[in-house]
Amino acid sequence: MGMMLGKISVETPKYQVIHSTKDYEIRKYGSAVVAEVTYDPDQFNSNKDGGFMILANYIGALGNPQNTKPEKIAMTAPVITKAGPSEKIAMTAPVVTQSKGGRGESVTMQFILPSKYAKAEDAPRPVDERVVVREEGEKKYAVVRFSGLTGEKAVAEKAEKLKAWLERDGFKVAGDFVLARYNPPWTLPPLRTNEVMIPVE
Repeated sequence: MGMMLGKISVETPKYQVIHSTKDYEIRKYGSAVVAEVTYDPDQFNSNKDGGFMILANYIGALGNPQNTKPEKIAMTAPVITKAGPSEKIAMTAPVVTQSKGGRGESVTMQFILPSKYAKAEDAPRPVDERVVVREEGEKKYAVVRFSGLTGEKAVAEKAEKLKAWLERDGFKVAGDFVLARYNPPWTLPPLRTNEVMIPVE
């Protein structure tokens, strides 16, 4: 019931707020180990979150874990989604697909693994070769939080506003935006926690 009502009861990444305004925050995140899959959303037909299922199978969220130990890995939040390099986003990375589909565009989805996995080699190896486990170094992100649905248009508007605020305040954008979603899809939309995150220098 808590998950339906938006309660976040899983591990989330630790960060330090280094700048805050009424519109957004600048956060510094430590290094983390992630499991990710890059895929063409069109291969899943109507299910544009097919990458989620691949990663959920790896950690054992839906049954037996598909890794070489096999070891169940605790779910964390958020789930991160970003468009692949072939995607041209008007903007210019904790699930929405930014790709329009039908043009061979790819999407990368990430699960941030629990902090007990300090290095990539500490995590169980995936059985599915589409899943890549790797380390990400420290990063700074500008973040705007919002509730509701994460349709393509709504997310793009949030990203455009955040970019404009960053330019206004003299911050340099260091890459494309990513979407962080903290709740499962059955959470009531007004109670969902979502964030658009833009890397900054």
